[in-house]
Parts: sequence; structure tokens; C-alpha cells
Amino acid sequence: MKDYLADVHKYDSSADEAAVGRIVRHLGIALRDRDSALVSCSSETELARVKESWCGKKLGVDGDAADAAIKSACVAMADDRSKSRVTFYYLVAKQLGKLDAV
Repeated sequence: MKDYLADVHKYDSSADEAAVGRIVRHLGIALRDRDSALVSCSSETELARVKESWCGKKLGVDGDAADAAIKSACVAMADDRSKSRVTFYYLVAKQLGKLDAV
């Protein structure tokens, strides 16, 4: 948990520790595999999955708002070759004002 929170703090120094914990619990076993623990902003398939599963199903947001939040997270994390799924999901939820929904 500390590693995930430290990574989120690189992008949001006042990150909500409880929200990070809820995202970690939500992702669960997926975080054990390196490939599924990361997000690739260069993969349209990956971004579509994030939009459908995270934004749509979990946060209840779709369409242009979801696309804008995903793009914003990709831009914010552009210099990070290994984009943590926990951090990415946190940034998307924060952009959408949905940290309480995670």
C-alpha cells in the first residue's frame, strides 16, 4: 500500500489515502501481474477498457468526460514509462470528481 500511495503522491501531494486503499482493494489480484498492474496510454484497446470498466461501470461516467479524464491522466503521467494502474485510476477518478465513488 505504501508503494502505491508514494506513486500517487508524485502526482497529487495531498492524495486521499483512503481512496488509494479502495482502488488497491478494487484491483485486487490484478496488481500481482506486472502487465495488468500497468496502464499503456499508447494502446487504444487498453484505454477503451479503462473507459468501459473503470469510468463507466465503477464511476458511472462515460462519453467525452471519461475520454477527457483518461487523456488528462495520460498527459500527467507522460514521463513515467511504467504507469501504475492504481495511480492512473486515482487520477482519472479525481479528474471526474469521483474519489468518493471508488
